[in-house]
Formats: sequence, C-alpha cells, structure tokens
Amino acid sequence: MKHSNDVKLEYIRKKYSSIATNGVQGGCCSSGCDCGQSPVDGLEASKKLGYSEEDFSNVPQGANLGLGCGNPVAMSTMQPGEVVLDLGSGGGLDCFIASKLVGDAGRVIGVDMTPEMISLARKNARENGYHNVDFRLGEIEHLPVADESIDIIISNCVVNLSLDKQQVFHEAFRVLKHGGRVAISDIVATAELPKEVQQDLALLAGCVAGAQHYLKIETMLKVAGFSDIACIPKDSSREILRSWAPQGNLEDYVASFLIKAVKP
Repeated sequence: MKHSNDVKLEYIRKKYSSIATNGVQGGCCSSGCDCGQSPVDGLEASKKLGYSEEDFSNVPQGANLGLGCGNPVAMSTMQPGEVVLDLGSGGGLDCFIASKLVGDAGRVIGVDMTPEMISLARKNARENGYHNVDFRLGEIEHLPVADESIDIIISNCVVNLSLDKQQVFHEAFRVLKHGGRVAISDIVATAELPKEVQQDLALLAGCVAGAQHYLKIETMLKVAGFSDIACIPKDSSREILRSWAPQGNLEDYVASFLIKAVKP
C-alpha cells in the first residue's frame, strides 16, 4: 500500500514520541520497532556503533536511547569554541558529548521535531548542569537557526527519515558558516530497495525504507553547494544491520555510511 507523505510523517513522529516517553521497546532497528527481540541495551548498542566508555562519562543516563547507526561526533574534529548543530538530537546524547569538546566558549544546538524528545533532552541538560547546550523544536527541513551561524553539523541516522532530503541539505548549507563542515552518520541504500520495503511504515521509521542511494546523496550535497564530499561505508555496517534484523537481510540493500562535506 502506498502512503501519503502526511501519513508517513505522522507515523514517524508518533514512533519517536513514544520512544522519548517510554524508551526503546524492541531491538530490530534504530527506532526500536518490535520484531520480537529483547529490549535494546542502550550502552551495549552504542558501543557497537563506535562510542567509547569515555564518551559516556558524565553524560546523562536518560540521553542514550540506543538509537543511531554510528558516532558522528568522533569523525567531526570539533574544536573548542565552535558552534555545533545536531539534526534530530533525540535525548541529547551526541549534543552532550559534543558540549565537552567545544567547551564553555562553544555552543551546541539540538533540533528535533517531537516535543517529547525536546522535553527529555532539556530535562537531561537541566538536571546535569549543561549550560552550553540548547534544544529547539523544529524540522530539519526548516531549521530554527540563523544563517551562517554554525561551524559544524552532525546527525545520527536522522536525515534518512526526512521525506525531502534535498531540502535538508539546502538548509544545512544555509546555516553553516563558510568553511563549515557536515559530519553525518546515516543509513543509505547501496541497491534498489524492494517495493514492499519502500512501502513499509515500520521500516521507514526504522531508517531503512527511506534510505537514498549514496550516489544520489552525493549529488544532493553538490546541488546544495557543498564541496569535499565523501560518503564512506562504516566497517561495522553489516554487524549493525544484523543486530536490527537478524533474519531480514537488510545489509543486501542498505549500509551505515559516514557522510562528510564542506561549505566553501
């Protein structure tokens, strides 16, 4: 069955609102879709994605929901004093890790489309004394961020969920300073997805059905104005995907990639 964009967006919004309120209920994909597996251990899941024990030191426990498909902070080369924007910040995990790297002279802005995620992230920041982190409600296609105000954009398995990825990259270009960088971890297509996968709402919210081919991602970034574009498959991609759906053969169609680009 083919679904309208309104139906798709509402399904995604409800899924992540539920995760923010109730936690991840399953373990077959990044959104916690229920495939009969045991609940996700957020810490163990994140270690598989490339996070270290040090990353979690002093990070609010409620910030790690076990979501994502990599560690964009690790590949972002953040510097003290920089301004960081996280697209789809969720419970705030990557924002809190980034806040330590940019220090008191820097700032981190997290944008998420679900009020429940924003409330959770703000609670985590407030209760743990993070003063250089700001969480804003908004869509990544229409960022509540000023022009040329950001040094680096990170995102972890969220651009995949957008129904207008080209607009996301145009917005990213708009808010970045000249010389600003993009460091995204995401699920992208490496082959044409079967029709039944493309039309599956659970797999859409699970960062699979909405995957765009990596060559098209490169083209979109070029159209938006970016240079120095690199789309690199993550070494542990197959392990990540098999942990989401051991019997689903997702790795035949999609992979976890690191996506980098620069605004000239």
